[in-house]
Amino acid sequence: MHVPVDSAHAPVSHDAASRPVKRVVVAGGGTAGWMTAAALSKTFGGVLDIVLVESEEIGTVGVGEATIPTMVTFHRLLDINEQAFMAATNATIKLGIAFEHWRSLGHRYIHSFGTTGKDHWTAGFQHFWLSARQRGIARDYGDYCLELRAAEESRFAHLPRGGMNYAFHLDAGLYAKFLRAFSERHGARRIEGRIVEVKADREAGWISALRLADGSEIEGDLFIDCSGLRGLLIGDTLGVEYEDWSHWLFSDSAMAVQTATVRPPIPYTRSVAGEAGWQWRIPLQHRVGNGIVFSSRHMDDDAARAALLGSVEGEVLTEPRVIRFRPGQRRATWRGNCVAIGLSGGFLEPLESTNIHLIQRGVIRLLQTFPHVIAQSDIDEYNRQAEEEITQIRDFVILHYHVTQRDDTAYWRACRDLDIPQSLRHKIRLFAETGRVFRHLNELFAENSWVQVMLGQGIVPERHHPIADSMSDAELSDFLERIRTGVDHTVSRLPSHADYLREYCARPAAQA
Repeated sequence: MHVPVDSAHAPVSHDAASRPVKRVVVAGGGTAGWMTAAALSKTFGGVLDIVLVESEEIGTVGVGEATIPTMVTFHRLLDINEQAFMAATNATIKLGIAFEHWRSLGHRYIHSFGTTGKDHWTAGFQHFWLSARQRGIARDYGDYCLELRAAEESRFAHLPRGGMNYAFHLDAGLYAKFLRAFSERHGARRIEGRIVEVKADREAGWISALRLADGSEIEGDLFIDCSGLRGLLIGDTLGVEYEDWSHWLFSDSAMAVQTATVRPPIPYTRSVAGEAGWQWRIPLQHRVGNGIVFSSRHMDDDAARAALLGSVEGEVLTEPRVIRFRPGQRRATWRGNCVAIGLSGGFLEPLESTNIHLIQRGVIRLLQTFPHVIAQSDIDEYNRQAEEEITQIRDFVILHYHVTQRDDTAYWRACRDLDIPQSLRHKIRLFAETGRVFRHLNELFAENSWVQVMLGQGIVPERHHPIADSMSDAELSDFLERIRTGVDHTVSRLPSHADYLREYCARPAAQA
């Protein structure tokens, strides 16, 4: 539904932009809305009036159930009790993602959340491994990573001093309920209602109120658009254009289904490449989340449904439904007094579980630039950072598709032949020729993530840093063996993931 812009009924006074921000209105619930409300209420609950408007009539996308380690940081910033959170959301631990059939049919590798080996200040660990590989004294690259080895053996425990990096698999619907209770305890108010009109001056980029189906109006000073893919405020109302990236990322459809648990949960996500996309399998404590992401140009809905249902384990608990999307971003995620957070600001398929992270980063960035009065300089800096961040993640996702040896379907041949962004082309060439990875400041994926995926997809650098050649065979072998045996020793002492979950989530825990 197109929501009309009613500038005549909501004139913006000359001093509108100079008024202090006292009321924040969050339009939409779900993960994006309640993460936003939770962070705002925890931080500003005693200062701001925080209102969230959502309708039970409108569903959420709700397929993303896998996260990355930044969520652990987000919860710590909000003082959320982890045991209470995991128990409430039936969460399990995630140590990485297993990519199956991505490089070639039958090939598998894990992109883990850990650090592999030990770096030297001049060069990353991969250079020492490459030198050892050349000399015939190296084991598999993953043998030197604690998180990867623990994932393979389905083991986990919290280690002292943050000794293991991890994230979560969670029930997105239960997470929204958990955050709602958290937000309301910290002063946020929820209003049930369907938005039927957004009163705004489109030219000025200024929203004055939301009108609900019952005729009531919700006024505010700052509006957060968490309306999902439709972009009700930022797009339909303020007219901020959407930059389409479907020429780089072909997948434009997804289908999800829940199944009963038939085996103990593993501590990693499975990403299985198919004929025209890929399928996920995410184990929770009480069920398993399954889905397929595919290109409608290369596979129809019936074929996608058959591929999905033909691969799941256990009783099917829900009816699959198709979700359409366009990969890309808004040309601005903050305009006037409206900030788009979550799918309303941009969408990348969930291949590397980054969409909840982008919600979190949008919220944290808003808190860090939160205006006393709205200033264009804040808006410009927010938009610059948001664009830079999602663009870097976009390149990382494209990497998985483009660097492949698969040519068994038209889809994979098209992915392989992509005219990729220059920024990614440079990164691939740099690693292929020298083994180096240079990151932009605050880039999400660390050097080890790029190395794991590029090696996993089949790029073996032509050269390595000469510092690695300063070590003799005996010295290099001893260096690598000490790392590997240390990893093996730690992994052998970890409990099984399933046993740890039962004990950890059953302990009495304070409310978050």
